[in-house]
Amino acid sequence: MDTAEQSPRPAAPADDDYGTDTIKVLEGLEAVRKRPHMYIGDVGARGLHHLVYEVVDNSVDEAMAGRANEINVAIHADNSITVLDNGSGIPVGPHPTVKGMDTLDVVLTKLHAGGKFESNAYKVSGGLHGVGVTCVNALSEWLKAEVYRDGKVWAQRYDRGTPAGKVSAIGETQRRGTRITFKPDPTIFETTEYSFETLSGRLRELAFLNAGLKITIEDERHGKKHEFLFKDGIREFVAFLNKSRNVLFQPPIALRQEVETERGPALVEIALQWNDGYDEKVFAFANNIHNHEGGTHLIGFKAALTRTINAYGQKNNLFKDLKDELPSGDDMREGLAAVISVRLPGASFEGQTKTKLSNTEAKSMVETMLNERLSAYLEENPNVAKRVCGKVAEAARARIAARKARETVRRKGALDSASLPGKLADCQSRDPKESELYLVEGDSAGGSAKQGRDRRTQAILPLRGKILNVEKARFDKMLGSAEIATIITALGTGIGPEEFDVEKIRYHKIVIMTDADVDGSHIRTLLLTFFFRQMPSVIERGLVYIAQPPLFRVAKGKKESYLKDEAALDEYLLALGTDRTKLVAGETVIEGRDLARLARDAIAYRALLARVDRRRDSRIVDAAIQLGDLDLDLLKHHDQVKEQVQKIFDKAQKLHPELQVRIAKIERDEEHGCDALVYQTSMAGAPRDTRLDHDYLSGAEWGELAALHAAIAELGPGPFRLETPEGAEEVLDVFEAVEAVKKAAGQGQTIQRYKGLGEMNPEQLWETTMDPARRTMLQVRVDDTVEADEVFSILMGDAVEPRREFIEKHALDVQNLDI
Repeated sequence: MDTAEQSPRPAAPADDDYGTDTIKVLEGLEAVRKRPHMYIGDVGARGLHHLVYEVVDNSVDEAMAGRANEINVAIHADNSITVLDNGSGIPVGPHPTVKGMDTLDVVLTKLHAGGKFESNAYKVSGGLHGVGVTCVNALSEWLKAEVYRDGKVWAQRYDRGTPAGKVSAIGETQRRGTRITFKPDPTIFETTEYSFETLSGRLRELAFLNAGLKITIEDERHGKKHEFLFKDGIREFVAFLNKSRNVLFQPPIALRQEVETERGPALVEIALQWNDGYDEKVFAFANNIHNHEGGTHLIGFKAALTRTINAYGQKNNLFKDLKDELPSGDDMREGLAAVISVRLPGASFEGQTKTKLSNTEAKSMVETMLNERLSAYLEENPNVAKRVCGKVAEAARARIAARKARETVRRKGALDSASLPGKLADCQSRDPKESELYLVEGDSAGGSAKQGRDRRTQAILPLRGKILNVEKARFDKMLGSAEIATIITALGTGIGPEEFDVEKIRYHKIVIMTDADVDGSHIRTLLLTFFFRQMPSVIERGLVYIAQPPLFRVAKGKKESYLKDEAALDEYLLALGTDRTKLVAGETVIEGRDLARLARDAIAYRALLARVDRRRDSRIVDAAIQLGDLDLDLLKHHDQVKEQVQKIFDKAQKLHPELQVRIAKIERDEEHGCDALVYQTSMAGAPRDTRLDHDYLSGAEWGELAALHAAIAELGPGPFRLETPEGAEEVLDVFEAVEAVKKAAGQGQTIQRYKGLGEMNPEQLWETTMDPARRTMLQVRVDDTVEADEVFSILMGDAVEPRREFIEKHALDVQNLDI
């Protein structure tokens, strides 16, 4: 071996492309726009809704500081959002340290600018980083801020975070507070469609956590509105969670204690109540932020609850029949509804989205408080304590029985993932990421699915009849259900808190495929109940889907098309009809793509008016739009408004002779220094108020209606002549022309409406419902856990009266009734 010293390896030549000019520094809002994930978690639905939470949290901080008691949130027709509070208003005027900038601009354009770094203005706050509303501004296509402060209305607009001008006073007002309206930037977000349920769920939580704070949310797209005001705080929250259940005692236990920490005073609040059900509902909050992943306060709660109840039960000999096995933490929480809320200065979370509390002192605060206060409560209320310990002992016995039942079932091979159920037609792939399991209603459809599937990646499990309703069944009874045992075995995850492991799941798509009738809906609901109650993490991970078989088959000769719903059928007929139709208005001829575009605008206008009708009388709005004279400038001139009130009244009655207008008047809009037009009409015998004011005329819905009508009105007034290959006919307006085009296109077509999967042969089922390249599927997700829990309890639980009330309340909303 040569022992001579070797020369060092020569360095690689320098890369000319990597120099000082390649090092970029992202400053200010540019950093947020380039790396939004760092600030809001993601750019999907979760991050989109997080924008609203950031703005609302600022308003809630005002309420926690005692300066506000009302927050209003609105989802507009274009998916822009308005958040309005009656707090003190964002400060306006030259900033003392950032020269040349107004304080409002500093708050909305400078990261880490806020009033929460010092303890004087906000002693406890959910937003601690000073990036919340600034991020919203940076990630919005546009944002408008109105501040009501010192008797004036101050306004500013921002385009993708950049001020459009100078902050200016646009009017005088007696109110105070802040109004933020923003539209998420579609170039950044994967979706800009807001979920009313998701936002409503979060706002309900905030109202529960802040007793006396009134929060409203209105969805202008669908006419929904919720109003929340709870004077008894989290005790009412727990009562709400249990309102469809049979509870062990009334009222819920409510515990509260102030604690001194190194950073200042903190507050721990806990409310809890057991019901006779089997599922656990425990919600943890820190500074009003819902910590979905828990954290130190939840760890402290679980430890103290188990220790306290076990200590009381042993002391009073209430667990003697359990022999040497004490109840576990899961036994303590069976049938428990609880809310833990801590407010502490200097709260620390894992990540900007605050899903997990990390303050170590929170664990000891909660644990000590619950140990002391719950022990005292149990001693002072022995009857309640005996009921709770009896429930816990029953849960422990059931757990032991379930363990034995599971062992018995496993010995028979029913839950053994190594021996898959015989009726499962498994796929060839063993990669869960590409494997799909279809849960199919009935052997007939199951047979077609087996023949039509892609055997490599698609597994089929036919289900016979309706599976067990797990909402009403105990765990050991559920294991005795053959159909449920088959599903558990096929998935390979195991079942129950001791064994379930979502990482072992054999398929990353679980597709529920049932008929489009009442039985199919019931089976689908039973399956969703099973997943929601027994395998919630499968839904949380987005692994559950609902197949969407087409509703229509349209055929002419050998050509056939499958259409998913009524809207798709309309689009199909319009595309077919406008291709060979002309609309003649004087010297103008509209045909082809232009006619199709006009037809879509007409349909969209009518659909939007139908949405308007949920909050206002669409006939009044239609008349005002068609006149085309009403705008924000006109509202400032009282004489013109007086003329306009009568003109709209006359136009509405001409368009809709059945319309009865009881009152048509002008009201003063002091907030904006202008007039408002108010009409009271009758709808199905009930009075209805329609207000055309500054807020409505500056909103997205009015703007969209005006734009659609402008496109439709370009042809001028009817009648028009519609020319088709079959001949010509006179139509009064564009809307009548659209119906005539659809009718003409449908002639000679065979339109079949599907109701059951069994009506399709294997090839049709593959083409329409199972082919990944062409199918449509709905992903199941839970936008509002509390409301979803309530709905499952009402519809699938034992209590009859809540179900009757639910049916009575929603009877008129039914669209497809199968009798």
